Amino acid sequence: MKAHDGMYIDGDWRPAAGPDVIEVVNPVDEQVIATVPAGTPQDVDTAVGAARAALPGWAATPPAERAARLTALRDVLVARKDEIAETVTAELGAPLPFAQAVHAGLPIAVAGSYAELAATHAFEEKVGNSTVLHEPIGVVGAITPWNYPLHQIVAKVAPALAAGCTIVVKPAEDTPLVAQLFAEAVHEAGLPAGVFNLVTGLGPIAGQALAEHPGVDLVSFTGSTAVGRQIGATAGAAVKKVTLELGGKSANVILPSADLAKAVNVGVANAMSNSGQTCSAWTRMLVHTSRYEEAVGLAREAAAKYGDRIGPVVNAKQRARVLSYIDKGLAEGARLVAGGTESPREQGYFVSPTVFADVTSDMTIAQEEIFGPVLSILRYDDEEEALRIANGTLYGLAGAVWAGDEAEAVAFARRMDTGQVDINGGRFNPLAPFGGYKQSGVGRELGAHGLSEYLQTKSLQF
Repeated sequence: MKAHDGMYIDGDWRPAAGPDVIEVVNPVDEQVIATVPAGTPQDVDTAVGAARAALPGWAATPPAERAARLTALRDVLVARKDEIAETVTAELGAPLPFAQAVHAGLPIAVAGSYAELAATHAFEEKVGNSTVLHEPIGVVGAITPWNYPLHQIVAKVAPALAAGCTIVVKPAEDTPLVAQLFAEAVHEAGLPAGVFNLVTGLGPIAGQALAEHPGVDLVSFTGSTAVGRQIGATAGAAVKKVTLELGGKSANVILPSADLAKAVNVGVANAMSNSGQTCSAWTRMLVHTSRYEEAVGLAREAAAKYGDRIGPVVNAKQRARVLSYIDKGLAEGARLVAGGTESPREQGYFVSPTVFADVTSDMTIAQEEIFGPVLSILRYDDEEEALRIANGTLYGLAGAVWAGDEAEAVAFARRMDTGQVDINGGRFNPLAPFGGYKQSGVGRELGAHGLSEYLQTKSLQF
């Protein structure tokens, strides 16, 4: 793990414009492990200038050649997968096995998928007497979060490059080291100078400068709904395209016919994964009244197994936020059946895996995104009530449905107002579109739908 004291701009590491730095803290032991430069609007301007200068050449590069560069990038990520995992473990606190499987493994799969799409996508099509061209939208400004720090970078960079766009990335300040490692991988893969640029910095300074820069044609942001609203307003004022992958409050609906033990155990695992720091986590478990107490008991037992298996949350501020929600749950009358506010360790930003029962849909913990290892179990009397509860939030990013018959689960899932629904524990598919309804965002990531976000259409009439 190596920290650079500069920005990766125009194919090289360049000194930052200002002297300020950001301390990177290991959330396991609260120790500073590195510093990176805190970028300024001047750094952003330089990076955007490099991306715009590189745009004509990269946009004109044949798709097959762009695919070859993405394949080379994927191969570098494969070669450095252990270093990636160790870096994410150090700056995010993710347990190493999870970092190896998910934080390193998923970006490799996504990069590979876009290498294939770049080679096979129809960038030109015939429609009647017209030829429709799918052209790169231009320079992309990408602002990425800390919870899946490399995956979220690759999920924006790979389709942008496949489309022929150039890009400037501003990674989360808590997890900049794996972003710098990715810049090294881009360099090693031989991408032309200026096609990919990295500026580390604070969101309100570097992130805001990138979002409002007139040289950026598309802003792609993943993070909170509150910040997403601000970025959407900034982009809208400049009449530029924006894609937003925002918050979630996903429902895990267990219908009476389901295999209850499997549904509860998988549901708890999903809610606790990545220390609960997953925007699509199923943080609301909906169980029929007839099986409610059995489900609560199973969830209590499942949560107990995660005490020593999950890492900390990312920083002290996030830990305080999660604990405040646990306090709100208790104050509003929810029944604590596992975990709580007592820290499981003397050092580090750890939160005990927490489960609440007797949660009603009007409680704060049932409505707001907590982003920590906290699960709420709600009861329902019939499917219509379950549907009202599932759809009864501002969010619509993901969800799950369990039933003894797949068709029954699918019928319920079709009525849910959410962008992705797992049926009986269906596996994640990196080729399927991911994104939200309602205030969970605008646009889609992954697969061909994710690629299309970075393309604009031109019609030639004959």
